[in-house]
Amino acid sequence: MGDANQSVTSDFILVGLFSHSGSRQLLFSLVAATFTVGLLGNTILLFLIRMDSRLHTPMYFLLSQLSVFDVGFPLVAIPKMASHFLQGEGSISFEGCAAQIFFLTLLGVAEGILLALMSYDRYVAVCHPLQYPVLMRRQVCLLMVGSSWLAGVLNASIQTSITLHFPYCASRIVDHFFCEVPALLKLSCADTSAYELALSTSGVLILVLPLSLIAISYGHVLGAVIRMRSEEARNKAFTTCSSHITVVGLFYGAAVFMYMVPGAYHSPHQDNVVSLFYSLVTPTLNPLIYSLRNREVRMALVKMLSRAGLRPK
Repeated sequence: MGDANQSVTSDFILVGLFSHSGSRQLLFSLVAATFTVGLLGNTILLFLIRMDSRLHTPMYFLLSQLSVFDVGFPLVAIPKMASHFLQGEGSISFEGCAAQIFFLTLLGVAEGILLALMSYDRYVAVCHPLQYPVLMRRQVCLLMVGSSWLAGVLNASIQTSITLHFPYCASRIVDHFFCEVPALLKLSCADTSAYELALSTSGVLILVLPLSLIAISYGHVLGAVIRMRSEEARNKAFTTCSSHITVVGLFYGAAVFMYMVPGAYHSPHQDNVVSLFYSLVTPTLNPLIYSLRNREVRMALVKMLSRAGLRPK
């Protein structure tokens, strides 16, 4: 009988993104539209980078990996949330919850590291342009991407196994629209304070170290841009770097709020909003930022539309 009771209560109940809102249909429509635009934008960007030889450069190779992460983030979180909204119930199995924690942690850590490594790519391009083909050769790019994936897998494996090792014998209602470690730990009937401290410490390191690399890289880039005599060269350097800086600000702004600001200073509703921002809004904005600000991407898009006979006369 004990086993039966345990199996019945093994599922978690996700509160849902729209539980505290009156305009549920409108908000759901906005989320669905944003989800569709994000998937379409990142898929088009991946296609352009794959098909246009002018985009076969280290910067766009790294950008294609960023698009892969930006496709994965919404796919892990949003369809389940949409299913709960349409069916009117928010249950998720223990295994499903584990999968969400693992893949969202993997993608979050991997993307943070990749953004830091992309700043190094911009540093080399602006400060050491003659050495760029050597310093950013294909083997180095593959090592960068592999390192970001490996770091994500290791961190996700550790966090998922430890988090789900705790007993959850009290409430099963998760005040979040997907399974996230901080929201889940609040439900444990064991003392999780030591793990939460370790989680906060590792979170600070995972955020601070990449941010330090980004700050150092762009500090050198800024110095190099100021010393440039050609206004055209300065504008080109600014254009290629500003897109990345914007993406870094969007991603790390949300991450710092979630994992560096103590939980006592933000409510579950604020957590939901910030989580929606980094799991849906940021992945949707990234391809728009890069396509609108990068001339090479715009030209590749025009070329593709021309081939399809869709270019405006």
